[in-house]
Amino acid sequence: MKAIILAGGKGTRLSEETTAKPKPMVEVGGMPIIWHIMKIYAAHGVNEFIVCLGYKGYQIKEWFINQRLHLSDITVDLRDGGIEIHRQVGEPWKVTLVETGEDTLTATRVRRVANYLDPHEDFCLTYGDGVADIDIRALLAFHRAQGREATVTVVQPPGRFGSVDLNGDDVRGFVEKPIGDGGWINAGFFVLSPKALARIPAKDCMWEAEPVESLAHNGQLAAFRHAGFWQPMDTLRDKTRLEELWSANSAPWKTWN
Repeated sequence: MKAIILAGGKGTRLSEETTAKPKPMVEVGGMPIIWHIMKIYAAHGVNEFIVCLGYKGYQIKEWFINQRLHLSDITVDLRDGGIEIHRQVGEPWKVTLVETGEDTLTATRVRRVANYLDPHEDFCLTYGDGVADIDIRALLAFHRAQGREATVTVVQPPGRFGSVDLNGDDVRGFVEKPIGDGGWINAGFFVLSPKALARIPAKDCMWEAEPVESLAHNGQLAAFRHAGFWQPMDTLRDKTRLEELWSANSAPWKTWN
């Protein structure tokens, strides 16, 4: 099975980092956030990826091309430029990096990588900036049991602010960022049948617009409820939180050894 990762956006709300690099290359614990996302999938047996490139996509290409050299022991012959790799280190992944346009919207990016998919096999799709302790195997099993064209992972994020527990005029305590209003939101981590690709129109559009609306309207979109950890990296504050969790060796999304 393959997983598509949307990695072409400009990440303007994280401009402190993304003026110099694409958002998926913003690091947490010294590794790009896209690496963390791939590790989540790989921990559940998904080792083939298709990355939709856009803004500063060449940096993502360069990172993957050079990763083995950065991690391995090498000898460089300065006379002829030869490189000998002695101890090869790298992830057992196959990564296809596709230029899908700098300003292209997400649905069009997916359409432009369709030729790299198996037309008879379901595939995963997610965003290049969100991590979770999601059980990918359970998600896939749920999708297959539903028998629909698509499944989306949904979560209930915490409220932005803490709340005060009141009894009349008496304060009984404080609750740190309780669950919000009870609504479920799109957390990415989709599973799709190849049939779902036919719902992407020829015009440039967002994946969450016509394609997802069509799937939902026709009863072809199931919701996989994830009650565990989920965190997008939309702002510098989000990045700082992820960095703190990683540094404290308490990152919930690190489900690999």
